[in-house]
Amino acid sequence: MRTLALKYAATLSLLLLACPALAQNPAPAEVPAPAVSPAPAPAPTKAEAQASTSAANLPVSANLDLKQSVERGLAANPTMVSARAQLKGSDYLVNSATADFLPTATASYGFSRYGEQPRSSTGGADQTLWTGRLNIHQPVFVGFKLLSTFQKARLARDQNDASLTQAELSLISAIQTSFLAHLKARMDVKSAEDSVERLRSQLKVTQAFFDVGLKPKLDVLQAEVDLATSQQDLLKARNSHDTTRAKLNALLNLPLEAPLEYVGDLVYTPFGLDLTECLNRAFKNRPDILVGIKSVEMAEKDSGITASAFYPQVSADLDFYRKGDHPGLNGSPNMTDTSKSYWTAGANASWTFFQWGSTYFQTKSADETVNKLRAALDNTRLNAGYEVKQGLLSQREAADRISVARKSVDAAREAYRMAQARYQAQVGTNTDVLIAQASLSTSEAQLSQALSDYQTAIANLYVSMGEKNPELSTSK
Repeated sequence: MRTLALKYAATLSLLLLACPALAQNPAPAEVPAPAVSPAPAPAPTKAEAQASTSAANLPVSANLDLKQSVERGLAANPTMVSARAQLKGSDYLVNSATADFLPTATASYGFSRYGEQPRSSTGGADQTLWTGRLNIHQPVFVGFKLLSTFQKARLARDQNDASLTQAELSLISAIQTSFLAHLKARMDVKSAEDSVERLRSQLKVTQAFFDVGLKPKLDVLQAEVDLATSQQDLLKARNSHDTTRAKLNALLNLPLEAPLEYVGDLVYTPFGLDLTECLNRAFKNRPDILVGIKSVEMAEKDSGITASAFYPQVSADLDFYRKGDHPGLNGSPNMTDTSKSYWTAGANASWTFFQWGSTYFQTKSADETVNKLRAALDNTRLNAGYEVKQGLLSQREAADRISVARKSVDAAREAYRMAQARYQAQVGTNTDVLIAQASLSTSEAQLSQALSDYQTAIANLYVSMGEKNPELSTSK
């Protein structure tokens, strides 16, 4: 048995060496079969699997501005690692579709045994016949199926590339929105601290007047109540500040308590693009529109793949045979040299020309899928135009609110100064001072909200145009 096993292994080796094309077939190299080998994934995929951990260990500056925060998020956020892995996977599918154009090689080995010793007109024949076969198969024409599949794989790759851009834009929008919310929270903390200081100062003045009998106890109690309310607002503002910092840290794949500072200010810079320019950029650059276009083209390729069943299928085969009465395939006394080892070449054509309309209706269904995706693409374009228009209106409204809020803050500060002076001169009331202080705090909150809304509208507008603007510059 050991001798037979050795002969069997030697024969298989000869069969594999007989066709160099088998060793050159790229399919196994491009698409490894994980079920067969327990080896780890290919190097690029393994690197991508570790990308999230590696990105999280990237050095980070102690102070991050808006642009640096966006760049850090794009490099380290797990969402981007996932999107890049999907794009890499589509590259492999393109390689796999390319390999389908090339010939395939199949080796087979087996034996047949007759119930009785067969006889021929020229003499005896072997009752047990061992056969080894090496087949090289080349598809010649399969109704454009291979071409359509290859083109669909390339479209899928382009679609995943657009999806990666869409993921980047979504992440940029999330980081910028959180960053602006953090800056607003910082302004709110500063405003709340100023409010507490003003009310604490007013309480001291009121308490001094009460101590000398110039003001009633009611004024002191009112000042204490307003101070306590302002202190609660300060606590809420600080909590909001810490919450937005934690949100930013999470988006940047950093520890929630990472000791770094996000630097920047909420400022107003005019936006110079009109609606026509914004719409042109959106229709040209938006990745979701590109994804829709690729989806339509892929559906058209699916329709072509389905329609390939209408055409005849043509292929060519080259076969190498080796036979014998033992597993070693060394022939037998009953075989001639040409019957124990030979090769054949041929071509085959088949055509299924009638299936009761099955292929026809499948093709019509695929055509309707194309129509559906075209309608979805038109809807995507309409939504893109609406988002651009909405972004322009939002930034214009916020810009108008900024100018009004600044005037309101100046007026509120002057009103508070006058109310405080009148109260200290004994010609005004404590209520006037508290009302003026509340109006000043409200005006400052409205200004910070307007500045935040304006910057957020600019960020959303660039995302709606499909453009990356990490530093949020209005001059682009």
